[in-house]
Amino acid sequence: MLRQQDVGHRVVVRRIVGVSDDRPLYTDALGELVDLSETELTLATDKGTLRVPLREVHRAKRVPPARRPHAAAVIALELAADQAWPAPVHAKLGNWLLRAADNWTGRANSALAVGDPDRPLEAAIDAVERWYREHGQRPLINAPMPLAAPVNATLDERGWSARPLTLVQTAALAPILAAPARAGLPPVDLADSPGDDWYAMVAEHKGTLPAAARRILTGVPEKVFAHVHDADGALVAIARGAITGPERWLGVSLVQTAPSARRQGLGRHVVRGLAQWAAQRGATRAYLQVEERNTSAVALYGQLGFSTHHTYLTREAP
Repeated sequence: MLRQQDVGHRVVVRRIVGVSDDRPLYTDALGELVDLSETELTLATDKGTLRVPLREVHRAKRVPPARRPHAAAVIALELAADQAWPAPVHAKLGNWLLRAADNWTGRANSALAVGDPDRPLEAAIDAVERWYREHGQRPLINAPMPLAAPVNATLDERGWSARPLTLVQTAALAPILAAPARAGLPPVDLADSPGDDWYAMVAEHKGTLPAAARRILTGVPEKVFAHVHDADGALVAIARGAITGPERWLGVSLVQTAPSARRQGLGRHVVRGLAQWAAQRGATRAYLQVEERNTSAVALYGQLGFSTHHTYLTREAP
């Protein structure tokens, strides 16, 4: 059977679906193991999320990923994402990054476990725990998968819990730009700094913004803030873009639509606006981070051409 350290990996599950002539009938499911509880397991498959009661599982095992990115590619993308979401407090533990930002977002308040921490793994985790306790925060570790599988296995043994699986997805800008724009939508206004209404819409989903949050959002040299207003001047959609890293990745974040304006294509509209801005500055590819359980957002990004490059788990100390 599967174990907690298999979460975040590609697995195959043989499931009992019935009985015929006193013989069990089976079906196989292939996907990424998203969650494993005492009663069921959850897979992210090509057809969507599948939950399987453990009593129906005949056999299950980990299998090689369909397209395993090189470790260097995962590290490079994670570092570009870190630069695009810069925590005001930064320290290094070997090649690991320690980040703190008044507890605003897990990304900016977790240790990024990529590369060599310059000490044995157990000692590295001890050092992470001390650093965050000294900063008055609960220790968190961002563990990209499958690169950080040993980290995750050790954290399992130490009783660390896991937040929902996050997909790191990438796409080429060219198909986004080539897709026909939906007619009749208000323009995407791009600004070097966010307006008060932009901040207010973010706060509706992310909670009150501390000073650290504003430093994260504006602390990137190449960034842009997308605003879409309706005919009455009300803000109905936003997004943020940032270009970072040697490969000049466009990081897409905070794509949000007002409840009254959903299902009008505004999400695609603002991402296209960011893509146009980035392409003019020499970027050719984009990435974003989205929780696997946010199925509506995953579907939207899939329509834009985004696919999963790798995943990560944010782990919490007990």
